[in-house]
Amino acid sequence: MEAVASMPSREIILDLLESLWASQAFSKDCQASVAAPHSRPTPLIMADTEATGTAARSMSRDEGRLRELGYKQELKRDWSLIHNFGVSFSIISVITGITTLFQYGLTTGGPAVMASGWLVVSFFTMFVGLGMAEIVSAIPSAGGPYFWAAILAPKKWAPFASWVTGWFNLLGQVAVTTGITFGGAGLISTLATIHGYEPSAGKTLGIYAALLCSHGLVNSFGVHILRYLNNTSITLHSLGIFSFAVAVVAKAPHHQSASFVFQKFYDGTGDPGWSVRASPAYVACIGILMSQYTITGFDASAHLSEETQNASWSAPLGVLMSIGCSALFGWFLILCLLFSIQDFDQTIGSEYGQPVLQILVDVFGETGAIVLFTLVIICVWHCGLFSLTSNSRMMFSFARDGGIPHFFHNVDARFRSPIRTIWLAAFLAFLLAIPSVGSSVAFSAATSIATIGLYLSYGLPILIGMINPQGFIHGPFNLKWFSRPVAMIACGWISFITVIFCLPELNPVDSQTLNYTPVAVGIIGVWCLASWFLWAHKWFKGPIRQIEAEVAGVNVEDPAAMEQAEREGRIPQIEALESSKEASMLAAMKQTYN
Repeated sequence: MEAVASMPSREIILDLLESLWASQAFSKDCQASVAAPHSRPTPLIMADTEATGTAARSMSRDEGRLRELGYKQELKRDWSLIHNFGVSFSIISVITGITTLFQYGLTTGGPAVMASGWLVVSFFTMFVGLGMAEIVSAIPSAGGPYFWAAILAPKKWAPFASWVTGWFNLLGQVAVTTGITFGGAGLISTLATIHGYEPSAGKTLGIYAALLCSHGLVNSFGVHILRYLNNTSITLHSLGIFSFAVAVVAKAPHHQSASFVFQKFYDGTGDPGWSVRASPAYVACIGILMSQYTITGFDASAHLSEETQNASWSAPLGVLMSIGCSALFGWFLILCLLFSIQDFDQTIGSEYGQPVLQILVDVFGETGAIVLFTLVIICVWHCGLFSLTSNSRMMFSFARDGGIPHFFHNVDARFRSPIRTIWLAAFLAFLLAIPSVGSSVAFSAATSIATIGLYLSYGLPILIGMINPQGFIHGPFNLKWFSRPVAMIACGWISFITVIFCLPELNPVDSQTLNYTPVAVGIIGVWCLASWFLWAHKWFKGPIRQIEAEVAGVNVEDPAAMEQAEREGRIPQIEALESSKEASMLAAMKQTYN
């Protein structure tokens, strides 16, 4: 009795609700209906932010929540909020995006667009993050956006919404991994030129392959050290980059004026540039690619929710914290670099081909530049590592639900890691990089593909939840009446960047300067629609009910067996929450005690 008396009243209520859930007061049919993935089940077994329960209790709630969504715990759940945040923070990696696209930023709008564009992008991206955080709080699954789309959409359209969202998310994930790691290979080649190394397309591709292999090996066999590498990455991307930026601006022989940083506009998009052929506003719009590409990948907090304790709170907070911290650190880094430029023309036309390295050489000399640029490369390596981590988890979940071959739904028994999807992600990232070899235009297109693919997959579930609000039962993180305005702003921004990042970047437009982003995105769009109407609609039902299928003796890795079992009624298909008395009661309880 003393133990009960010491518990907060809310905790007592939650315990009673848990007991009620397990009791015979709820019929077996009602439990199955509420537990169906499409039902947005109420978080009766939700993690509490009050530190009243033990770690074991939190773990059981997380696993119970996953069972409500129809899945058993397969991945090792030992990540905390700080680890969840750290992965997204590391994938965003402001030093990676800013360094690899600094040349693009300087020549596409110049310092003014870089400094102001970062603030604009950060502001609107936070709305996307808020919409995502609200959804992942209610649906903490490794599938992320494609899983949310299936649950939030009307039952008739759920499989189609899941299919399209999943493929765009997969495209974006692979393209982000490509952009990060291929950019890192380019930085290594650039640094080596200080000592007379002559880079070539083949050598850069070889370095890229070696980096991908190192990421694949660590993710496959070093899953137990990922948390420690995560801690290292957080330190590098916070204290390390802060110290880096302060050192640059403090050591610089002279500084540019505030008018240079905030007002200098530069158009290096051709002769004549797009500011002449179109308008300066056109250049400013396409110039925000550096900022928007950098602040991507925060869906990693969702993809790691099945490995995170107290996921209904930790995952949404991980999303928002990673965006907020990255916005602050990124803007500070951009300002320090811009103020420290010694000669603008020399920086743009650097003999190293890398303006950030040129700034470091001008400020510290070659020896100091090598040390600091090595720090940048280490940060990029960590960024690529955790990008592959997130990518593989998404593919693992998509394979589990039949979006890609079930062969890839496998967790190694010894290392507790999805080794098959890890190497699938690495292989696809390698293939996507091949057109970028020796082409800066192709590389910027790859970053555009990553940005559009990911943000479309972020926006579709938010849009569906806004259009079909009656189907969205919120989790602990609830925006309440702000939810709809936030969703509208998020969807509007995603629509805007989808259009502008498909526009030409260089003038004149020819085979060498063509932005092939709309081609790649269009191919995925056509693939999604064609594959769906030709064959996928016959067997892809969206997220499957893994637990019910296994209890019924159905092979979850056999699509034909799953389809037959669904027709025979042995396992439930995705359905909307029925307006039964019991379901209404659960929704009311959830709203009362959320």
